[in-house]
Amino acid sequence: MPFLSPVPEIKAVRPAFCGILANTMLSTVAGISGAGPSPEATLLTPNLDAELIVQGAITSVAAKPNTPTGCPTPASITRAMMELTGITPLFINAGLAHAPAVPCLDLYGSAGNDPRTCDAVPSAGALFERGKWAGKYLSQTSGLLVLGESVPGGTTTALCVLRALGYQASVSSSFVANPLALKESVCSAVLERVREQGAGTPLDIVRCAGDPMMPVAAGIAAAYEGTLILAGGTQMLAVAALLKAMGGRLPLVATTSFVRDDASANVPELAGQVGAAMIYVDPGFSDLGHDGLARYCSGEVKEGMGAGGAIALAYLLGHSPEEIRRKIRDTVSAYS
Repeated sequence: MPFLSPVPEIKAVRPAFCGILANTMLSTVAGISGAGPSPEATLLTPNLDAELIVQGAITSVAAKPNTPTGCPTPASITRAMMELTGITPLFINAGLAHAPAVPCLDLYGSAGNDPRTCDAVPSAGALFERGKWAGKYLSQTSGLLVLGESVPGGTTTALCVLRALGYQASVSSSFVANPLALKESVCSAVLERVREQGAGTPLDIVRCAGDPMMPVAAGIAAAYEGTLILAGGTQMLAVAALLKAMGGRLPLVATTSFVRDDASANVPELAGQVGAAMIYVDPGFSDLGHDGLARYCSGEVKEGMGAGGAIALAYLLGHSPEEIRRKIRDTVSAYS
């Protein structure tokens, strides 16, 4: 496939990249998320992603930005694109379990609860309004905004929210073998709570079943006046579905070919159900000469921290596929 398909007609005026950081306690359920060396360690992953992208290194703990199998984290790819484009990223703390070590716009949320037992995001309404404030601010500082996220366990909350909104969703995973049975079991329990609570409005559904990233991203999208690209796969399609349910405009969604081609998910079909236009970037990791990056082609990791959107942004700013690929390879090789 082409490096980017389809190529959107977008003017890259005052481009910016913003990443929303949040936790859901679902990531601590064994087997749900591969975004960390252990279930409990997934609660630190958004913080470490932000450190790597801002500083070029993880400094708060002794860790390399690779999975145990040597697959580079998506944050290292996003870091490469920020260096290539010269963009200074902004991070938003939507609700973290641990205080971040890099500067963030703090919207004073809390880490998301386990939606099987209690409301996942009790402050969903307030976070949506704070997201709108952030969207208005970002409108004054940029004309093109790529909005990414780092939420371990977020594909499972996305599944719950999408199903609660009535979509026939199957979501992707950072694992090669998608833990479908576990996700379905969690989703079934969450949907039962949604029915018991009588959650009908989009923000009520997020309150019961979502994570803190969702209302913040939806709020930003509702208020942002420039061109917005939601950078991610099923998690950002859940945000688009929320916007549609609230009667808002649907931004473009950008992700990788690895998410599109995940046979355990139905991302292109789901985008059609939601009515969201999607673009896919194929960075050609199979022949880049890096064994860890080649693992993306086998279904490991696939996407995260806005990596697909960051690559697309670099391309839209005039950087060639060869230049982008070389920068990614050189950056991740430095962490090996």
